[in-house]
Amino acid sequence: MKLIFASDSFKGSLSSRRTAELLTKAAHEVFGECECISIPVADGGEGTVDAVCDALNGKKVTADVHDPLMNRIQAAYCIADNKAVIEMAAASGLTLVPKEQRDPMNTTTYGTGELILDALDRGCRDIYIAIGGSATSDGGMGCMRALGARFVDQNGGELTGCGRDLSDVSEIDLGGLDKRLSSTTITVLCDVKNPLCGENGATYTFAEQKGATPDTLELLENGMQNYRDVIRRQFGIDCDTVEGAGAAGGLGAALKVFLNASMHSGIETVLNLIRFDDLIIGADLVITGEGRADSQSVCGKVMQGVGLHAKAKGAPVIGLCGSLGEGAEQLLNFGITKLIALSDIAESIEEAIANVERYYYETALRMFREV
Repeated sequence: MKLIFASDSFKGSLSSRRTAELLTKAAHEVFGECECISIPVADGGEGTVDAVCDALNGKKVTADVHDPLMNRIQAAYCIADNKAVIEMAAASGLTLVPKEQRDPMNTTTYGTGELILDALDRGCRDIYIAIGGSATSDGGMGCMRALGARFVDQNGGELTGCGRDLSDVSEIDLGGLDKRLSSTTITVLCDVKNPLCGENGATYTFAEQKGATPDTLELLENGMQNYRDVIRRQFGIDCDTVEGAGAAGGLGAALKVFLNASMHSGIETVLNLIRFDDLIIGADLVITGEGRADSQSVCGKVMQGVGLHAKAKGAPVIGLCGSLGEGAEQLLNFGITKLIALSDIAESIEEAIANVERYYYETALRMFREV
């Protein structure tokens, strides 16, 4: 019997790797000798670097970069097969900013640009950037400044590249961009389709969760519109028509327009990177899962991607989750043949979270016995 274990992390409680370890233990107890293959996966958000490093036997490296408030930190990323896989959240993520200091007027993606530079210095010319979880709404100016671009106001002064600078951008100078970028392929892992501006744009969709107030929302949106207009005037691209331009506070726009990046589904890119389709050939059963499955799970998340790929190879898939929310049943339309939740045997979701390893293992035993 060939079993494939490919779960997302249960955020804050179980890593993708740990779910596979518990599943392997349970499978051997129930089936005895069986082939258990662990495939850590992620959808382009938290855990992407770990998943790719584990699956491809890559190596983690660290770089000295600036966080969203320009404090020095160490940020890690993965190099595998001469490819660099970067999570922008490692340098520019919301979790790096204390709650009382969260304000997208003041934050920058400068550190993400420094991670790209570090990857270039290490010889990488194929760079993947997962852009979820940002603390920023700077239009990607900070990232581009780290790479050599200049954003200039009407008086010729160079702007620092945080959210409050958007309204002052008058000219964008790419003459100083690192020359190595012209021979580098940039792939953005992003499932967000939002444009740069407007009701569904970077500001009104995401900035509030990054600390923006009603007053700063209006300032940010006005600034983002100015930034959009400068880009349109100089480069002939309207970022309000570019899917994903509003991702990560406009970093999607900067990577697309200034670095000619291509934007792809996070889970599809990860599954391709780790050669998932090859690994599941001949599988008798695939187990996937996440902390909470709900209607968002069919919006480019791990379970949907794993389910569809396994179905194409003829392998049945069981989703083992922490809990099931509204809309989770939609996963049954995407290759998942059955859904099981830890909360079914725990007294409460809180109890399941508090003792997650015990409940996960016990639920895995019951699942395999039913199989």
